[in-house]
Parts: sequence; structure tokens; C-alpha cells
Amino acid sequence: MSGTSADAHANPLLKAWTTPFATPPFDEIKPEHFLPAFEQAFADHSAEIAAIINDPAAPDFANTITALERSGKLLSKVAAVFYDLVSAHSNPAILEIDKEVSLRMARHWNPIMMNAVLFGRIAQLHENRADLGLTGEQMRLLERTYTRFHRSGAGLSEEAKARMAEINERLAQLGTGFSHHLLGDEQEWFMEFGEDDRAGLSDTFVAAAKAAAEERGMEGKAIVTLSRSSVEQFLKSSARRDLREKVYKAFIARGDNGNANDNNATIVEVLKLREESAKLLGYPTYAAYRLEDSMAKTPDAVRSLLERVWKPARARALADRDALQALIAEEGGNFALAPWDWRFYAEKLRLQRANFDDAAIKPYLALDNMIAAAFDCATRLFGVTFEERKDVPVWHPDVRVWEMKGRDGKHKALFYGDYFARPSKRSGAWMTSLRDQQKLDGDVAPLVLNICNFAKGAGGEPSLLSPDDARTLFHEFGHGLHGMLSNVTYPSLSGTSVFTDFVELPSQLYEHWQERPEVLQKFARHYQTGEPLPDELLQRFLAARKFNQGFATVEFVSSALVDLEFHTQPAAAAQDVRAFERRELEKIGMPEEIALRHRPTQFGHIFTGDHYAAGYYSYMWSEVMDADAFGAFEEAGDIFDPAVAKRLHDDIYSSGGSRDPEEAYVAFRGREPEPDALLRRRGLLETPEAA
Repeated sequence: MSGTSADAHANPLLKAWTTPFATPPFDEIKPEHFLPAFEQAFADHSAEIAAIINDPAAPDFANTITALERSGKLLSKVAAVFYDLVSAHSNPAILEIDKEVSLRMARHWNPIMMNAVLFGRIAQLHENRADLGLTGEQMRLLERTYTRFHRSGAGLSEEAKARMAEINERLAQLGTGFSHHLLGDEQEWFMEFGEDDRAGLSDTFVAAAKAAAEERGMEGKAIVTLSRSSVEQFLKSSARRDLREKVYKAFIARGDNGNANDNNATIVEVLKLREESAKLLGYPTYAAYRLEDSMAKTPDAVRSLLERVWKPARARALADRDALQALIAEEGGNFALAPWDWRFYAEKLRLQRANFDDAAIKPYLALDNMIAAAFDCATRLFGVTFEERKDVPVWHPDVRVWEMKGRDGKHKALFYGDYFARPSKRSGAWMTSLRDQQKLDGDVAPLVLNICNFAKGAGGEPSLLSPDDARTLFHEFGHGLHGMLSNVTYPSLSGTSVFTDFVELPSQLYEHWQERPEVLQKFARHYQTGEPLPDELLQRFLAARKFNQGFATVEFVSSALVDLEFHTQPAAAAQDVRAFERRELEKIGMPEEIALRHRPTQFGHIFTGDHYAAGYYSYMWSEVMDADAFGAFEEAGDIFDPAVAKRLHDDIYSSGGSRDPEEAYVAFRGREPEPDALLRRRGLLETPEAA
């Protein structure tokens, strides 16, 4: 299967890229190029690792740690392009290759991460680290490398290593299967609605629903899809209770339909294997294993944060539930509030209490203006500028590319924005990269991606965002800045290569600017008239922000608690996934009218890979920091204060994983975060009655 030199010449993944900034030539890359490219990349990387292992010289930082950092360049390059397509623009051929690649990837990495000789070299350096004369970043890299190998099982017996390798291979297959099943359920389901079914739906929603139908080759029709932005908008505004129920039930049943895409058995096997791997490594549970290498450190620390937030959030949600039920009665409705009613009546209640609904502000939140706002905030904070480039190849015609330059006017990064929902893209929003910043061998500038699933405007109309969508755009761009502003030497410490419960700080912190009057007054303009957002509507929007926070916090914290329980309790307890979910929700007193933000069978964060497994709480852990961190700007009296912005740049955004996150946070803020900042931001410190 390995490519000959003639094949290599024809394979764009194996040639030097002559595109602007040496970006991937997406217009030339075809599915059949990937397997030969991976084959070559695995062979190159294995040879590089063998050279380190067989080096007769005594281990030193350069011949072991730096050599490891230099290895696997082709593999990183090919994998970045491949995984971008798998998640953002897949097709049956790519998904088929993904099944093979995920298994091959595990088979490639297992013998490297568990190599006794390699680990011996690393461990020797780690033991003598105080005498090596390392810089702070080198010391951090040595510690992270040692930890990574140790936690992968490099110190285990040969028998345990062999079993660990089997587990890793199977988990890789299961994670890929989970995401393919989810994508399958999302692609297969849609609900067509006719002229008579539009009560309550805005013109912009109907236009987006027509664009979604067109994307599926259904010209002239209008459909609701299972992308979150389509579903949530429909549940908020459709006056047809029967259709809301239908859409809601389809949305929460993804991966749980007893069909070929069912994820229940996958979850049971994943949990069993994760538990076994944790025990092989000497941990009582998978959560204990995962959390040891995080800011939180222990399941108990996570639980105490989540419970602290859960109590006031649940109290607020129950008070809101009673208010929503009263509203139904007032309208003469003779039914109990159901989960598919919550968003619809919450919008009505918000209109009543705060005289605000999302539909009023959407015409002022055009996608292009919100992109400009995100860029402008970065310019004012960090001195970077953005210029659109039309000469960079992309994987889909909707993808746009901007060049980011530093204060000195020099090239710093490329930023790719892929904003619209389509059937070939998995749901959700994420940041990733095609190349990470590093300075090990010359200055390597990053290629950073933001992928979202906003509804596309139809017939030349702009895409209009809900306040939630606009916040998502800023959130992902905050991650993007973390990648683009990175200023480290070693690739393993670049950008977002930080603890999971710290990685959400730069993204969630950036959300704060999106909802500031100074930003909205400048960029929130009516898409038809260009008029700025009226001051009185802006004030109503700001007042309404804390509305329905009980619901939002309950749907999130319950998901985080279920994730923690999945990975703390014995795997045998979750043999029946639905029963486990039901039991855990009863235990915490989950209001029946609210569903988990991610039911287990669609919980891609924790089951498509292990990045957020036992770690979904991270968003909340980071929110404690982000609410507290924004306070530094508020205290300075200027949300773009240059001195605070410089510390934010130096200590948080540009330092990647080159320093301990707690130390980085304290360097920026001058103290540890104050936990009540989160409750204050969500408006959960006041009693429900006062709200």
C-alpha cells in the first residue's frame, strides 16, 4: 500500500505545498490520496522514533525531548487535513477511510507511547531535571512529556501494555463509530413544514429553512433539521405545539433510536474499557485518572463546584417553571408544561418581564457584522489586524480566509471561517488547526479554523444570528486567538495545548466583549437599513441576559454531573444507559421539563474521543475564571485597557501550555479566581423570588 515515488509525486499530501503560506491545496486533495499519505507518514514517524530509541549517546534534552518534538511532521500535516474533512465536509468515502485510519492511528501510537527504552530516556532526564540547566518552557515540556508517557502506560508490565494497546485500538474504533452514528441520525432526519405550519416562525427562520431544504436538493420546500440552531429557533418560536413535540423528540433521540445508528451499546463498551484502562494504570476510576492531570485534580473538587452551582440554578429553574405554567393557564391552555414547551413559553415570559425577545435583535446581528466585531475587539486588545484573502484554497465554497498580522504589520496567522450548517458537517461549533504555531525550526505561523453551524440566509439575504449564535461566534474566535497569538518554541505546548479545564478560559472570556454596549453600538446594525441597534432595545437586551439562566445552567450542570457519574461509578452500573441516566437525574432532582443539554447517546464531547471524558465540567471550571478575569477590565474602567490587555496577551493567550495554568492565571489577575463571580454573572446569587 505504500506509495512509490511516482505515486508520491502525484499525491498532493506528499508534495511540498506551493500555495500561499504553504496551506493545504484542498482543490487537489481527493479521498484516495489519504491512505497512501498516512502510510508514508506512519513509516516516516516510526523511523524518526527508532532513531531516538537507538541513539547510542546518553539521553539529553536535545537528542530525546527536542527530537521527539521534531518527529511526526508529515503525520501531523496529513492528519490535520483529514480530520478537518471528516468533521466539516465529509462524504461516504472519507467516512469509510476514517474507520480504517482511527484503528491504524491507535496501532501506530501504542508502541511509541509504551516503548520502555524511550520512556527510560525520558524518565532519566525527568529525574535529573534540576541539573539540566533548562529554560522554564523546556522544563514544562519535559514534565508534560514525562507525564504523557507515564499516563499512557509506558511504565507497565509487558502484559499490561499489550492489553492497554488492545483497549486503545478498540476505543478508537468505538469513538469513530459513535460520531458516524450521530452524523447518520442527523443527516437522515428532517421535518418538512408547509405554508399552514408557519405560525410564530419569523421570515428569516423560514428563509433559512428553505435554504436548508435546497442544500438537500428539495427546492421550494422548507425543513427543520437536527442542527441545534435550527431546532432551538423552532422550539422558541413555533406556535404549533404538535410540531414542537415532534422536533424536540427527534432531537433528544439522536443515537437512541434502536436503528443502525444506535449508540447505547457503544457507550456500555466505552465505559467498560475506560474503567479497565484506569485500573491498569493504578487508579480506582476513570474520572480519578483523567482529573489527576487537570486543574481540578479530583472528582470531589469537580463535584463540589457543580453542586455549588446546581442548587441555586435548580431553585431558579423551578421558580421559572411555575411562572411558565401560570402563563399557560393565563392563555387558557389546559396542559402541563412539557420540555418542548419550555423555550416557547420562556420567550413569552421574557417578552412580558423584560420586554425582549430574540426575534427583535436578530435583524441587528448579521453574521458579517459579528465577524467584524470579533476582529475589531482583537485589534483593540492585541493590536492584530485581519484582511480577507481570496487566494487560499478551501474545502467548501462557503469557507472564508483572513490573514492576521501583528502590531509590526508582519504575517502572524491565517484564520479560516466555515460558518454554515450543511449535511456533510457534524453538528456543533469548534476550533481546530491545520498547523500549529512553533519556533523550533524557524517561525511557523499557525493555520486556525473556526467551524460553526449557523443557518444560511436564503436568496442573497445575509445570515442573521440569534444572541446565542453571536456568543458562539465570539467563543470559537476566542479559541482561535488562543491558537493564533501563541508564541512558544515547542509544538507540544502550542496554543490550546493546555489542561481541558483551562482551555475554555480564553474562549469564554472573549464572549464578554460580544455583549458589551461599546461593541454592540458599533457593530449591531439593521441588515436592511444599516441603522444602529436602538439604545432602548440594547438596554432591554442587556437586562434580559440573565433571564432563563436557571434553565441554561440546569441543562449544562446536569450533563456535567452525568458525565462525572459515568466515569466515577463502576461501569457495570451503566449496563442500561437509559436507566442510568434516569436514576442519576432523579438523584439530583432534575426538573422533568428540562432535558440534558447532551443526552448520553449524542454526547459527542465525552464519547467520540476522550478529550472531555470526565471533563465536561471544564466549561464551568473555566467560567469561574472567565467571569473573574473580565472583572480586571471592569475594575480598570475600560474593557480595552492596554495594561490589562497586555497581561492577558502575555500570561494567557500567547503562553500556550508553556506554564502552569494556575500560575498563568495568578500572573494575569494578581490572585486566584473568586468563585462567586460565576453565580453573579449568571444572576444566580439573588433568590429566585427577587428575579
